[in-house]
Amino acid sequence: MAVDHSYLMQFVDETSFYNRIVLSHLLPSNLWDPLPHFFQTWLRNYLAGTLLYFISGFLWCFYIYYLKLNVYLPKDAIPTRKAMLLQIYVAMKAMPFYTLLPTVSESMIESGWTKCYSRIGEFSWILYFVSIATYLVLVEFGIYWMHRELHDIKPLYKYLHATHHIYNKQNTLSPFAGLAFHPLDGILQAIPHVIALFIVPIHFTTHLGLLFMEAIWTANIHDCIHGNIWPVMGAGYHTIHHTTYKHNYGHYTIWMDWMFGSLRDPLLEEEDDNKDSSKKAD
Repeated sequence: MAVDHSYLMQFVDETSFYNRIVLSHLLPSNLWDPLPHFFQTWLRNYLAGTLLYFISGFLWCFYIYYLKLNVYLPKDAIPTRKAMLLQIYVAMKAMPFYTLLPTVSESMIESGWTKCYSRIGEFSWILYFVSIATYLVLVEFGIYWMHRELHDIKPLYKYLHATHHIYNKQNTLSPFAGLAFHPLDGILQAIPHVIALFIVPIHFTTHLGLLFMEAIWTANIHDCIHGNIWPVMGAGYHTIHHTTYKHNYGHYTIWMDWMFGSLRDPLLEEEDDNKDSSKKAD
């Protein structure tokens, strides 16, 4: 099938527009304008991803550890500054590699390899939302099994995922732990976003937005605050994952863990802890 180059140029024009918006506000033009398009896109993703990580992390930490101190978490559950700085250090080492993934996916979209489309008007709004829902189901399924295999396959855990699981107690987890992974681990857990592009039609800008929402979501599920909104895989569930290593592998929802028998409910966990405390008191 012949490739419609004029149509594909819409994607190139759009990524070039995003590149100019970010790079022109953060760097002198002589530093980025001579770069090839691919490297401009990577630089934009790197700078935007880094800013998003720090802004979301600092704002959320300020809110839960300062403005709402002892409301959401007791003082002894707040991670030390040293722990948070280590998480930032690990995340910053990996960030250049993390942001290579959306750059490669954008390049594949610009080349016409995926089912991405450029304008929402090409489909009805109903199909737009159906495609997003289908895309997210595929992503959820892919992340669940990728995450679970990073635990079950011992070399993958030892050499990749263990970097993230040094944060295994409530007072060591913070929003900054959300991206504190070995670079390859972080890429593997995000790659279902790219695989889904080849299976279901998805709006280009929506795909980019969902990829960057990952940064905010991962910060949220590492703050140890149980939102208790069914069926969301909130921080209460994910904290159990960090303490037991064998439950709650899901990302956005609890459905995959429920379907595949790995779900553990934080409210039931709290009830069991209270019962154990009562027995000891008796």
